[in-house]
Amino acid sequence: MYVPDKVLTNAYFESIVDTTDEWITTRTGIKERRMLENGATSDLATKAAEDLIKNHNLKPEEIDAIIVATVTPDMFFPATACLIQERIGAVNAWGFDLSAACSGFLFAFQAGCSLIESGQYKKVLVIGADKMTAITDYTDRNNCILFGDAGAAILLERSEDLSLGLQDFILRIDGSGKDKLYMLGGGSLNPPTKETVDKKMHYIYQDGKAVFKVAVKGMADVSYELMQKNGLTGDDVAFLVPHQANMRIIDATGERMGLSREKVMRNIDKYGNTTAATIPLCLVEYYRDGKIKKGDKLVLSAFGAGYTWGASLVVWAI
Repeated sequence: MYVPDKVLTNAYFESIVDTTDEWITTRTGIKERRMLENGATSDLATKAAEDLIKNHNLKPEEIDAIIVATVTPDMFFPATACLIQERIGAVNAWGFDLSAACSGFLFAFQAGCSLIESGQYKKVLVIGADKMTAITDYTDRNNCILFGDAGAAILLERSEDLSLGLQDFILRIDGSGKDKLYMLGGGSLNPPTKETVDKKMHYIYQDGKAVFKVAVKGMADVSYELMQKNGLTGDDVAFLVPHQANMRIIDATGERMGLSREKVMRNIDKYGNTTAATIPLCLVEYYRDGKIKKGDKLVLSAFGAGYTWGASLVVWAI
C-alpha cells in the first residue's frame, strides 16, 4: 500500500469552507485524509506495487497481468496499467484499467480471479488507486471533506485447495444512478473547453442525500444476500471489508449482517474515501497488524457511481 505524506485534517477544512470538525466527524467518521502534491495515480499505484513486491519477495517478471481499478487515470491513454508495468519491470505482463468508481476494486478483483481460473495465468496483480484530490472542488463543502489519495495492491495466485480464496460473489450495476454521482467534463460528451472548466464540469458532482440512501441499502442488502446464499451467519464471518465512504453506511452494513463493530474493518478516519483503494488498504493494514489469519472468511462490499455495487466472499489463504 501507499499513502502520501501530506495530511489534510478537519481543521484544515474548517479554514477553507464553512464546516466544523464535529460536523464532519459526526456525518462521515473522517478525521484525516491524504493528498499527493506532486505526481499522479500511476505514482500511487506504482509505490503500492513496489511495496507488495518487496514484502513478498515477488519477482516482477513473474507477474502475468496487471489490472488497475481507477477513475483518475493519468490520462485516457495509454492505460495506467501500462505505466506501472514499465516502472516495476513486469516485462511479461499485460494489463488494463477498469472503471467502476468505488466498486472498482471489487470488479477488478473478480476480473483477476477469472484470469487465474482460466488456467492461463499464475500471478495477477490487482491495484486500486485514485488521486481523488485531482477531481475535487475545494469550494464544495459537502464533497471536498470526503476524498483522499491512496493506492493499494493485492497479488492473486492459484491454489489447489478450493476451500481457500474467492468462494462466491454478487456484482451489480444500475445506470439509473447516472445523474446522482458523476463527473461531466473531459470525455467525448463534454470535451475540455474554457466553458467546461468555468462550469466546474471536471470535478466530482454528488447528490449526497440520494446516494446515501441507495448506498446504505445496496451495500447492506448485497452483503446479507451473499451470506444467505452461502448459509453464513455473523458468527461465521471474521470481517466485513467495506468500502470506506461513510461511517454510517459502514455501520448499517455491519448491523444488517449481524456483525459486532470489532468485525468491521475501518480506516476511514485516517484516509477518507480513496475510491478504488479503500478495500485493499483495509486488507493490507489488517493483515500486517496480524488481525487476519488463514481460513478467515471475509466479505468484501462496495457501492459506487454508476450505480455499481457488489460483495465477494473470500477465505484468506496465507
